[in-house]
Amino acid sequence: ALDGAVKAAGLARGDLHRTVIATPGAFDPNTGRLRYASHLPGWHSPTLLDELAAALPTPCDYENDVNLVALAEQRLGAARGHGDFVLLWNQEGLGAALVLGGRLHRGFTGGAGEVGFLPVPGTPLVRQVAKANSGGFQELAGAQAVPRLARELGVENIPGGPYAEVAATLLERAAARPDEEPHRTLLHTYATRLATGLASLVSVLDPALVVLSGTALTAGGEPLRDLVRAELAELAASRPRLVLAGVREQPVLRGALESALAATRDEVFDTSRRP
Repeated sequence: ALDGAVKAAGLARGDLHRTVIATPGAFDPNTGRLRYASHLPGWHSPTLLDELAAALPTPCDYENDVNLVALAEQRLGAARGHGDFVLLWNQEGLGAALVLGGRLHRGFTGGAGEVGFLPVPGTPLVRQVAKANSGGFQELAGAQAVPRLARELGVENIPGGPYAEVAATLLERAAARPDEEPHRTLLHTYATRLATGLASLVSVLDPALVVLSGTALTAGGEPLRDLVRAELAELAASRPRLVLAGVREQPVLRGALESALAATRDEVFDTSRRP
């Protein structure tokens, strides 16, 4: 993948200064092992990071994909100027990134923001969540819940394909006809589900801003955002501002580029370590 990207850019390996790898879950800083991503076979070897370091020609950073989306929003998008915000991501999976005091908060094992595992009303408690990779907030409001909810409500012409794309299509249609049934009920019900999990986050963190990102959220546009905001006002005492993501095209990649550029600039311009 690296050689392909280098070739497409008209560069050579020796021109690179840094590599950033984004994954679901997070590499535990205490053990170096990938956690919170049991659905990635082959990525859980205790020697993986050493093997990658030996194979890659540059220093390499490893970051949670949703954290990189938050970095893109902080540098380029809707969270510019905000030091405390939550980014809720819903695409292939449902997760969050937490920025506190201007910095990403990763937690002791790198798992801060893994809200897909969050126990919420409306779904049964799931034991051994690290193995199950289902249940909780993900089961209630993840992208895979949207087509299932649409069928229950009698929505017609539900397309096939990856569930993230199906969810985006259904929510985009519903947002275009928010006063027609069953689209109205789909938007209202899904907004309640999203606000259910968000209420726990904002009650603990009290952020100034919540950014809704990922195609399963941005496809619903302003109609979905307004409904989530109204529901959240009923469920949580704090009143964060809710906004739609500003970085829509490949936000993980944009965040990775910003991360790599920042690290490279520090190396190039930091003279404190030079003799």
